[in-house]
Amino acid sequence: MHVKIDRGSSVPIYRQISQFLRTQILQGGLPEGYRLPPERALAKTLGVNRTTVMNAYAELKADGLVHGRVGDGTRVAAVARETPARQRDVQAIRWSDFARLSIRPSDDEVRKLLALSEEQGVIVLSVGFPALEAIPLRLLQHAAGEVFEQRGASALFYAPAEGVSSFREALAGLMANRGASLGPEEIVVTSGSQQALDIVARTLIEPGDTVVVEEPTYMGALQCFRAAGARLMSVPVDGEGMRTDLLASLLGRCSPKFIYTLPTFQNPSGSVMSLERRMRLLDLAYRFRVPIVEDDVYGELWYDEAPPPPLRALDRHGYVLYAGSFSKALCPGLRVGWIAGPRSLTRRLVQVKQLMDLQAPTLSQMIIERLLVSGEYARHVETARKRYAPRRDAMEKALKRHARGWAEWSRPGGGFYYWCRVETSLPIAALAAEAAEKKVSILPGSTCTAVEAAENRIRLSFSCAKPEEIEEGITRLARVVRRASARAHAVSPPVDATRPMI
Repeated sequence: MHVKIDRGSSVPIYRQISQFLRTQILQGGLPEGYRLPPERALAKTLGVNRTTVMNAYAELKADGLVHGRVGDGTRVAAVARETPARQRDVQAIRWSDFARLSIRPSDDEVRKLLALSEEQGVIVLSVGFPALEAIPLRLLQHAAGEVFEQRGASALFYAPAEGVSSFREALAGLMANRGASLGPEEIVVTSGSQQALDIVARTLIEPGDTVVVEEPTYMGALQCFRAAGARLMSVPVDGEGMRTDLLASLLGRCSPKFIYTLPTFQNPSGSVMSLERRMRLLDLAYRFRVPIVEDDVYGELWYDEAPPPPLRALDRHGYVLYAGSFSKALCPGLRVGWIAGPRSLTRRLVQVKQLMDLQAPTLSQMIIERLLVSGEYARHVETARKRYAPRRDAMEKALKRHARGWAEWSRPGGGFYYWCRVETSLPIAALAAEAAEKKVSILPGSTCTAVEAAENRIRLSFSCAKPEEIEEGITRLARVVRRASARAHAVSPPVDATRPMI
């Protein structure tokens, strides 16, 4: 056995000796039971101190590679060799054992349901996608051409993690139109509102923190908060938004990290928080010193009358983090959203954003900036309202025609959704599955709840289906419900004419 030593190496000599012997043992060069040279003899051969060899042997013993007894020396132990695994000996790795527990099986069910929307011939009433016809393609093409003409290759280059400075100035102007006065340094541009919520969750939530959410609420927010390790507590929503009377007692019993709300055309309920409740919510936040995260992706899409100002516009003490997006009112593929918050927090938000994907798309920011500055965006939003209102009305008519007797709902004044209570003999998951067989996709209400089961709720979206498709989709859904009811009556046992006296 010839041990090689590099006396010029930064690796200690005792470790070079142990590494050499370890390799020989694991590769089978030194078989089980082989007696290593005595410490004194090996030290003399290598020209090192005996203590150096003692330390090397001690490392091998600690790793279970050798053992020693007085009078018998140090011998190689029985170990697993580093021999290449044969193909038939390699077991398949179960990646599910390594996945975070916060990724729930129900989240995968949602993914499968949303994948249904891409199948040919399916009437999509499940997802809140904008209508393809509502995307202003020519307007975007013209804006992109002007961006390239004016900014050249810089439109395709890196931008600051917080966003293109001129675009953040344009966003500050948009927020001013919504009643919120802030500077561009208080804005962080994100890759859509979903990333905005993810950044907020990663920045604010420590595992075990409590977050107050509405019941029901946006399923993507629930996924973000759960993935961050939050403990969710819910407050019911009614026709005027979050029940602030119930929130008051909750805040008196716990100290949440923040309150998450969609006060304007709430997803999925479509409710609008009244101005009185908005002021009450802010008052509670101030009193209990709890921040508010306001999700306002549907605020511009009103069809009957303009909603109250955003919470961010009413906030006078810097308690509201505002998340906005262009995905619903303009188009989702540009992947641009933003967070508006106090300067003391935006720097940390930027740091988290930079770790995730460096920056939001530069070209997308410059295109939208062009639309904002030129006034084309505001005109487009007016056009979008006129496109979606008839779809909302088409769903209202279809529900009145086909769903009376088995569904209850409220007509939303904006947004994309109907939140329906249904009476059917089918569990909602089975109803969704049978509807899918009839080429109609709906969203089970359980995906939108944090605590309550919502077993008798479904969410129907009217945004990406045409009026005639909405009519046909509700017709098919009604057939599924009626057939399920007929099956249930057919298998029901006969009722005894004589009942016991109790």
